[in-house]
Amino acid sequence: MLLRYRYRIYPTAPQRQSLARSFGCARVVYNDAVAARKHAHREGLPYPATTALSKALITDAKHTTERAWLSEVSAVVLQQALADADRAYKNFFASIKGKRAGSRIGPPRFKKRSNTQSIRFTRNARFAVLGNGRLHLPKIGNLKVAWSRDLPSAPSSVTIIKTPTGRYYASFVVLVDDGAELAEPIPDEDAETGIDLGLKSFAVLRGGKVIDSPKFFRKLERKLKKAQRALSRKTKGSANRAKARIKVAKIHEKIKHTRADWVDKQVHRIVAENQGIYVEDLHVKGLAKSRMSKSTADAAFGMFLTRLESKAARTGRTFVRVDRYFPSTRSCSACGALTGPKGLKGLKVRTWVCECGAEHDRDANAEINIRREGKRLVAAGQADT
Repeated sequence: MLLRYRYRIYPTAPQRQSLARSFGCARVVYNDAVAARKHAHREGLPYPATTALSKALITDAKHTTERAWLSEVSAVVLQQALADADRAYKNFFASIKGKRAGSRIGPPRFKKRSNTQSIRFTRNARFAVLGNGRLHLPKIGNLKVAWSRDLPSAPSSVTIIKTPTGRYYASFVVLVDDGAELAEPIPDEDAETGIDLGLKSFAVLRGGKVIDSPKFFRKLERKLKKAQRALSRKTKGSANRAKARIKVAKIHEKIKHTRADWVDKQVHRIVAENQGIYVEDLHVKGLAKSRMSKSTADAAFGMFLTRLESKAARTGRTFVRVDRYFPSTRSCSACGALTGPKGLKGLKVRTWVCECGAEHDRDANAEINIRREGKRLVAAGQADT
């Protein structure tokens, strides 16, 4: 399987200038490719092939006065920008034909100069990790890398990313054996859990174990509002506005990194302690459009479920998504009757008593039902594990 390994890099001032030049050239080639295909569509001409665009927008363009500066950067960077434009159009065509999963996407748009920029080098570019730990990139130089861990194999590509706060990262794509991260099976039959996600508590696991919601955005929301107000008062184009923008970006980045680190730790703990993991297949996009959208986005349910599923697959754990319409909250875990709270008013009900006499905690009861349904799906062969 292919995995990404990301590291912080520290380019020198001349290297930052070279990277800025590469970011700009890649953006221009991408926009030229989109413009050429938009022109062909308007004029009723055949769809331009990638090879024809490569010759016209890169090879021939380097010999013109308007685009002579394209020769100052690696040709692989420009080719990858062209490949990104081609992939964007293929995804668009697949979407309108119904061949692409997910919601409908629109046609590719022109890229604007933004505060997040990236370029990609493949093996054809002959990038290399040197013996002294530096990363060699053609026409940029040898970059200092903060190696937090070793790469498991030789990388097939590396993406250089500049964040809105001005930090630089190198993201390597490496091939890892499918069994490289397999964990020892847990023989204990009780080493499995259902996971009931919510906003009051982030998750409830087997035995009533609760993972509290960290609310990363809520904790820094006041500080963020203050920084955004200060930014809005600065004159556009001024140095003070640039400084204020970075302050806002740093708060956003702190929220993002803290949340991602917390999610990774929760995922690692759950996978290490359980052989079977059963979760409810939440409609995250739908929740993001509800009146609870801010809390839903802050909880990052989508990130948590995606990383949990990936980690479970790599370590050999059983992972099952229970249908989102399964009545886990309303069902009594003792008798199976649908006597639990329902509707929006039911969200306020935390405990309830079934007609059979069983008293339930709302979330703990849902976890039991999700776990049972997940095990049933596995036994019936109806779940991808």
